[in-house]
Amino acid sequence: MEASARSAASAALGLSPLAHVAQLVQPHLEEVERRIVQQAAAFDPEIEGYVTYAIGGRGKRLRPLLALLAGGATGKIKSGHVDLAVIVELIHVATLVHDDIMDEAERRRAQPTVNARWGNSLSVLLGDCLFAHAMNLAARFENADVSRAIAQAAREICSGEIIQTQRRFDLKLQVEDYLRIVEKKTGSLFAVAAELAALISEADRKMIETFKNFGVQIGTAYQIYDDCLDIAGTESATGKTLGTDLRKGKFTLPVLIFLRSASEFEREHCCQLVLEERIEEMTEILRIGATNGALNESIAAGSDMIREAQTTLDGIALNSYADALFALGDALREMFDQLRV
Repeated sequence: MEASARSAASAALGLSPLAHVAQLVQPHLEEVERRIVQQAAAFDPEIEGYVTYAIGGRGKRLRPLLALLAGGATGKIKSGHVDLAVIVELIHVATLVHDDIMDEAERRRAQPTVNARWGNSLSVLLGDCLFAHAMNLAARFENADVSRAIAQAAREICSGEIIQTQRRFDLKLQVEDYLRIVEKKTGSLFAVAAELAALISEADRKMIETFKNFGVQIGTAYQIYDDCLDIAGTESATGKTLGTDLRKGKFTLPVLIFLRSASEFEREHCCQLVLEERIEEMTEILRIGATNGALNESIAAGSDMIREAQTTLDGIALNSYADALFALGDALREMFDQLRV
Protein backbone atom coordinates (compact mmCIF):
# COMPACT_ATOMS: atom_id res chain seq x y z
CA MET A 1 0.00 0.00 0.00
CA GLU A 2 1.32 3.44 -0.93
CA ALA A 3 2.14 5.90 1.88
CA SER A 4 -0.75 8.18 0.88
CA ALA A 5 -3.24 5.29 0.97
CA ARG A 6 -1.95 4.17 4.38
CA SER A 7 -2.29 7.71 5.70
CA ALA A 8 -5.88 7.89 4.46
CA ALA A 9 -6.69 4.54 6.07
CA SER A 10 -5.13 5.63 9.34
CA ALA A 11 -7.06 8.88 9.34
CA ALA A 12 -10.33 7.05 8.65
CA LEU A 13 -9.73 4.85 11.69
CA GLY A 14 -8.64 7.77 13.85
CA LEU A 15 -5.19 6.21 14.30
CA SER A 16 -1.78 7.84 14.29
CA PRO A 17 0.59 6.52 11.58
CA LEU A 18 2.58 4.57 14.18
CA ALA A 19 -0.53 3.07 15.74
CA HIS A 20 -1.67 1.96 12.30
CA VAL A 21 1.64 0.13 11.75
CA ALA A 22 1.46 -1.45 15.22
CA GLN A 23 -1.96 -2.98 14.53
CA LEU A 24 -0.34 -5.91 12.75
CA VAL A 25 1.46 -7.05 15.92
CA GLN A 26 -0.90 -5.61 18.51
CA PRO A 27 -1.50 -8.90 20.38
CA HIS A 28 2.27 -9.40 20.66
CA LEU A 29 2.77 -5.80 21.80
CA GLU A 30 0.15 -6.30 24.49
CA GLU A 31 2.02 -9.38 25.67
CA VAL A 32 5.24 -7.34 25.75
CA GLU A 33 3.42 -4.72 27.82
CA ARG A 34 2.18 -7.34 30.28
CA ARG A 35 5.66 -8.79 30.57
CA ILE A 36 7.24 -5.39 31.17
CA VAL A 37 4.77 -4.66 33.97
CA GLN A 38 5.46 -8.08 35.50
CA GLN A 39 9.20 -7.34 35.73
CA ALA A 40 8.65 -5.14 38.77
CA ALA A 41 7.84 -8.25 40.82
CA ALA A 42 11.36 -9.57 40.16
CA PHE A 43 12.83 -6.83 42.36
CA ASP A 44 13.03 -6.56 46.13
CA PRO A 45 9.64 -5.43 47.52
CA GLU A 46 11.35 -2.33 48.98
CA ILE A 47 12.15 -1.02 45.49
CA GLU A 48 9.34 -2.60 43.49
CA GLY A 49 7.32 0.63 43.62
CA TYR A 50 10.14 2.66 42.08
CA VAL A 51 10.50 0.14 39.23
CA THR A 52 6.74 0.14 38.63
CA TYR A 53 6.80 3.94 38.38
CA ALA A 54 9.77 4.00 35.97
CA ILE A 55 8.31 1.44 33.58
CA GLY A 56 4.69 2.53 33.96
CA GLY A 57 4.68 5.56 31.67
CA ARG A 58 3.83 3.91 28.38
CA GLY A 59 5.85 5.35 25.51
CA LYS A 60 5.83 4.63 21.79
CA ARG A 61 7.45 1.19 22.29
CA LEU A 62 9.29 1.68 19.01
CA ARG A 63 12.07 -0.76 19.81
CA PRO A 64 9.70 -3.62 20.71
CA LEU A 65 7.68 -2.82 17.58
CA LEU A 66 10.80 -3.04 15.44
CA ALA A 67 11.85 -6.35 17.05
CA LEU A 68 8.43 -7.90 16.44
CA LEU A 69 8.10 -6.67 12.85
CA ALA A 70 11.63 -7.83 12.02
CA GLY A 71 10.82 -11.21 13.56
CA GLY A 72 7.71 -11.52 11.42
CA ALA A 73 9.55 -10.34 8.31
CA THR A 74 12.15 -13.10 8.69
CA GLY A 75 9.88 -15.92 9.89
CA LYS A 76 7.19 -16.60 12.45
CA ILE A 77 7.07 -14.42 15.59
CA LYS A 78 8.19 -16.62 18.50
CA SER A 79 8.34 -16.27 22.27
CA GLY A 80 12.01 -15.33 21.84
CA HIS A 81 11.00 -12.25 19.88
CA VAL A 82 8.70 -11.18 22.72
CA ASP A 83 11.57 -11.76 25.20
CA LEU A 84 13.84 -9.62 23.02
CA ALA A 85 11.22 -6.86 22.81
CA VAL A 86 10.92 -6.76 26.62
CA ILE A 87 14.70 -6.59 27.07
CA VAL A 88 15.32 -3.76 24.58
CA GLU A 89 12.50 -1.71 26.12
CA LEU A 90 13.88 -2.19 29.65
CA ILE A 91 17.29 -1.01 28.45
CA HIS A 92 15.62 1.99 26.83
CA VAL A 93 13.75 2.86 30.05
CA ALA A 94 17.03 2.61 32.00
CA THR A 95 18.64 5.10 29.61
CA LEU A 96 15.69 7.48 30.03
CA VAL A 97 16.08 7.42 33.79
CA HIS A 98 19.75 8.33 33.45
CA ASP A 99 19.10 10.90 30.70
CA ASP A 100 16.59 12.75 32.86
CA ILE A 101 19.13 12.99 35.68
CA MET A 102 21.80 14.46 33.41
CA ASP A 103 19.34 16.85 31.77
CA GLU A 104 17.66 17.79 35.06
CA ALA A 105 14.36 17.09 33.29
CA GLU A 106 11.21 17.34 35.36
CA ARG A 107 8.62 15.75 33.05
CA ARG A 108 8.61 12.52 31.07
CA ARG A 109 5.54 10.87 29.51
CA ALA A 110 3.27 13.48 31.10
CA GLN A 111 4.38 12.72 34.66
CA PRO A 112 7.23 13.80 36.95
CA THR A 113 10.53 12.11 36.18
CA VAL A 114 12.03 9.66 38.66
CA ASN A 115 14.69 12.20 39.62
CA ALA A 116 12.07 14.92 40.11
CA ARG A 117 10.21 12.67 42.55
CA TRP A 118 13.02 10.94 44.44
CA GLY A 119 16.27 12.73 43.62
CA ASN A 120 19.37 11.88 41.63
CA SER A 121 21.00 9.34 43.95
CA LEU A 122 18.09 6.94 43.97
CA SER A 123 17.47 7.51 40.25
CA VAL A 124 21.04 6.59 39.26
CA LEU A 125 20.77 3.33 41.17
CA LEU A 126 17.33 2.59 39.75
CA GLY A 127 18.64 3.02 36.21
CA ASP A 128 21.51 0.68 37.06
CA CYS A 129 19.03 -1.88 38.41
CA LEU A 130 17.02 -1.79 35.21
CA PHE A 131 20.17 -2.23 33.10
CA ALA A 132 21.29 -5.18 35.23
CA HIS A 133 17.87 -6.79 35.12
CA ALA A 134 17.79 -6.52 31.32
CA MET A 135 21.21 -8.21 31.14
CA ASN A 136 19.94 -10.96 33.45
CA LEU A 137 16.98 -11.61 31.16
CA ALA A 138 19.27 -11.63 28.12
CA ALA A 139 21.46 -14.30 29.74
CA ARG A 140 18.51 -16.72 29.61
CA PHE A 141 18.74 -17.12 25.84
CA GLU A 142 20.32 -20.45 24.92
CA ASN A 143 22.25 -18.78 22.12
CA ALA A 144 25.05 -16.82 23.84
CA ASP A 145 25.36 -14.61 20.75
CA VAL A 146 22.09 -12.94 21.79
CA SER A 147 23.23 -11.93 25.27
CA ARG A 148 26.63 -10.85 23.94
CA ALA A 149 25.04 -8.60 21.33
CA ILE A 150 22.69 -7.04 23.90
CA ALA A 151 25.57 -6.39 26.30
CA GLN A 152 27.59 -4.81 23.49
CA ALA A 153 24.65 -2.59 22.54
CA ALA A 154 24.32 -1.46 26.18
CA ARG A 155 28.01 -0.60 26.18
CA GLU A 156 27.64 1.39 22.95
CA ILE A 157 24.72 3.35 24.41
CA CYS A 158 26.76 4.32 27.46
CA SER A 159 29.79 5.17 25.31
CA GLY A 160 27.69 7.49 23.15
CA GLU A 161 26.31 9.27 26.20
CA ILE A 162 29.80 9.71 27.65
CA ILE A 163 31.17 11.16 24.41
CA GLN A 164 28.20 13.52 24.08
CA THR A 165 28.66 14.70 27.68
CA GLN A 166 32.39 15.10 27.15
CA ARG A 167 31.79 17.34 24.13
CA ARG A 168 29.17 19.67 25.56
CA PHE A 169 29.65 23.32 24.52
CA ASP A 170 32.24 22.13 21.97
CA LEU A 171 32.27 24.50 19.00
CA LYS A 172 34.60 22.12 17.14
CA LEU A 173 31.96 19.38 17.08
CA GLN A 174 31.13 18.44 13.48
CA VAL A 175 28.02 16.88 11.96
CA GLU A 176 30.01 13.67 11.47
CA ASP A 177 30.86 13.61 15.19
CA TYR A 178 27.21 14.11 16.08
CA LEU A 179 26.10 11.26 13.81
CA ARG A 180 28.68 8.95 15.37
CA ILE A 181 27.40 9.82 18.85
CA VAL A 182 23.77 9.34 17.83
CA GLU A 183 24.51 6.02 16.15
CA LYS A 184 25.98 4.79 19.42
CA LYS A 185 23.47 6.21 21.91
CA THR A 186 20.30 5.43 19.95
CA GLY A 187 21.04 3.59 16.72
CA SER A 188 22.75 0.70 18.48
CA LEU A 189 19.65 -0.38 20.42
CA PHE A 190 17.42 -0.21 17.33
CA ALA A 191 20.10 -2.13 15.45
CA VAL A 192 20.29 -4.95 17.99
CA ALA A 193 16.48 -5.20 18.13
CA ALA A 194 16.26 -5.79 14.37
CA GLU A 195 19.45 -7.85 14.12
CA LEU A 196 18.57 -10.27 16.93
CA ALA A 197 15.00 -10.60 15.72
CA ALA A 198 16.42 -11.97 12.46
CA LEU A 199 18.89 -14.15 14.38
CA ILE A 200 16.11 -15.64 16.53
CA SER A 201 14.24 -16.39 13.28
CA GLU A 202 17.37 -18.28 12.15
CA ALA A 203 17.80 -16.07 9.10
CA ASP A 204 21.07 -16.28 7.19
CA ARG A 205 24.00 -14.03 8.03
CA LYS A 206 23.40 -11.67 5.09
CA MET A 207 19.78 -11.17 6.13
CA ILE A 208 20.76 -10.58 9.76
CA GLU A 209 23.23 -7.91 8.65
CA THR A 210 20.57 -6.30 6.44
CA PHE A 211 18.21 -5.93 9.38
CA LYS A 212 20.99 -4.65 11.61
CA ASN A 213 21.77 -1.91 9.08
CA PHE A 214 18.07 -1.05 8.78
CA GLY A 215 17.82 -0.77 12.54
CA VAL A 216 20.81 1.48 13.01
CA GLN A 217 19.60 3.88 10.29
CA ILE A 218 16.04 4.00 11.63
CA GLY A 219 17.34 4.52 15.17
CA THR A 220 19.75 7.26 14.16
CA ALA A 221 17.00 9.01 12.19
CA TYR A 222 14.65 8.75 15.15
CA GLN A 223 17.21 10.45 17.39
CA ILE A 224 17.49 13.26 14.85
CA TYR A 225 13.70 13.56 15.06
CA ASP A 226 13.82 13.65 18.86
CA ASP A 227 16.53 16.34 18.74
CA CYS A 228 14.42 18.42 16.35
CA LEU A 229 11.40 17.89 18.60
CA ASP A 230 13.41 19.30 21.51
CA ILE A 231 13.49 22.56 19.55
CA ALA A 232 10.22 22.55 17.62
CA GLY A 233 7.88 20.67 19.97
CA THR A 234 5.68 21.84 22.81
CA GLU A 235 5.76 20.39 26.31
CA SER A 236 1.98 20.10 26.43
CA ALA A 237 2.00 17.89 23.32
CA THR A 238 5.10 15.83 24.10
CA GLY A 239 4.54 15.40 27.84
CA LYS A 240 8.23 15.92 28.59
CA THR A 241 10.66 18.71 29.42
CA LEU A 242 11.97 20.33 26.22
CA GLY A 243 14.98 22.55 25.50
CA THR A 244 17.24 20.41 27.65
CA ASP A 245 19.80 19.82 24.88
CA LEU A 246 20.50 23.53 24.45
CA ARG A 247 20.50 24.20 28.20
CA LYS A 248 23.08 21.47 28.71
CA GLY A 249 25.25 22.52 25.77
CA LYS A 250 24.47 19.45 23.67
CA PHE A 251 24.90 20.63 20.11
CA THR A 252 22.45 18.58 18.06
CA LEU A 253 22.05 18.53 14.29
CA PRO A 254 20.05 21.80 13.90
CA VAL A 255 22.65 23.68 15.94
CA LEU A 256 25.58 22.16 14.05
CA ILE A 257 24.02 22.91 10.66
CA PHE A 258 23.49 26.51 11.74
CA LEU A 259 27.06 26.83 13.06
CA ARG A 260 28.53 25.30 9.91
CA SER A 261 27.57 28.34 7.82
CA ALA A 262 27.43 30.97 10.57
CA SER A 263 29.74 33.97 10.73
CA GLU A 264 32.08 34.39 13.68
CA PHE A 265 29.71 36.97 15.14
CA GLU A 266 26.73 34.60 14.77
CA ARG A 267 28.66 31.78 16.40
CA GLU A 268 29.60 33.94 19.38
CA HIS A 269 26.05 35.20 19.68
CA CYS A 270 24.76 31.63 19.57
CA CYS A 271 27.12 30.57 22.34
CA GLN A 272 26.12 33.54 24.45
CA LEU A 273 22.44 32.65 24.11
CA VAL A 274 23.13 29.05 25.12
CA LEU A 275 25.29 30.04 28.10
CA GLU A 276 22.64 32.48 29.28
CA GLU A 277 19.92 29.85 28.72
CA ARG A 278 18.01 32.16 26.38
CA ILE A 279 16.56 29.07 24.75
CA GLU A 280 13.57 30.64 23.04
CA GLU A 281 15.78 33.14 21.19
CA MET A 282 18.16 30.39 20.09
CA THR A 283 15.25 28.25 18.94
CA GLU A 284 13.92 31.10 16.80
CA ILE A 285 17.31 31.46 15.10
CA LEU A 286 17.31 27.76 14.23
CA ARG A 287 13.81 28.03 12.80
CA ILE A 288 14.35 31.06 10.56
CA GLY A 289 18.08 30.95 9.75
CA ALA A 290 19.73 30.75 6.37
CA THR A 291 18.82 28.06 3.80
CA ASN A 292 15.22 27.95 5.02
CA GLY A 293 16.30 27.25 8.57
CA ALA A 294 18.70 24.79 10.17
CA LEU A 295 15.71 23.04 11.70
CA ASN A 296 14.10 22.28 8.34
CA GLU A 297 17.44 21.14 6.92
CA SER A 298 17.83 18.73 9.85
CA ILE A 299 14.31 17.43 9.31
CA ALA A 300 15.12 16.79 5.65
CA ALA A 301 18.33 14.96 6.61
CA GLY A 302 16.47 12.69 8.99
CA SER A 303 13.76 11.97 6.44
CA ASP A 304 16.40 11.12 3.80
CA MET A 305 18.07 8.71 6.23
CA ILE A 306 14.78 6.86 6.65
CA ARG A 307 14.45 6.54 2.86
CA GLU A 308 17.97 5.07 2.79
CA ALA A 309 16.98 2.60 5.50
CA GLN A 310 13.95 1.53 3.49
CA THR A 311 16.19 0.98 0.47
CA THR A 312 18.29 -1.54 2.44
CA LEU A 313 15.22 -3.79 2.64
CA ASP A 314 14.68 -3.89 -1.13
CA GLY A 315 16.05 -7.42 -1.44
CA ILE A 316 14.05 -9.12 1.31
CA ALA A 317 11.11 -11.45 0.71
CA LEU A 318 7.89 -9.50 1.03
CA ASN A 319 5.14 -10.35 3.49
CA SER A 320 2.78 -8.28 5.64
CA TYR A 321 5.49 -7.72 8.28
CA ALA A 322 8.04 -6.55 5.73
CA ASP A 323 5.39 -4.20 4.33
CA ALA A 324 4.85 -2.90 7.87
CA LEU A 325 8.57 -2.20 8.25
CA PHE A 326 8.41 0.02 5.15
CA ALA A 327 5.27 1.61 6.60
CA LEU A 328 7.14 2.23 9.86
CA GLY A 329 9.63 4.31 7.89
CA ASP A 330 6.79 6.19 6.22
CA ALA A 331 5.19 6.87 9.63
CA LEU A 332 8.44 8.26 10.98
CA ARG A 333 8.81 10.51 7.94
CA GLU A 334 5.29 11.81 8.57
CA MET A 335 6.38 12.65 12.12
CA PHE A 336 9.30 14.61 10.67
CA ASP A 337 6.96 16.46 8.31
CA GLN A 338 4.81 17.60 11.22
CA LEU A 339 7.83 19.47 12.63
CA ARG A 340 8.43 21.58 9.53
CA VAL A 341 8.12 25.33 9.98
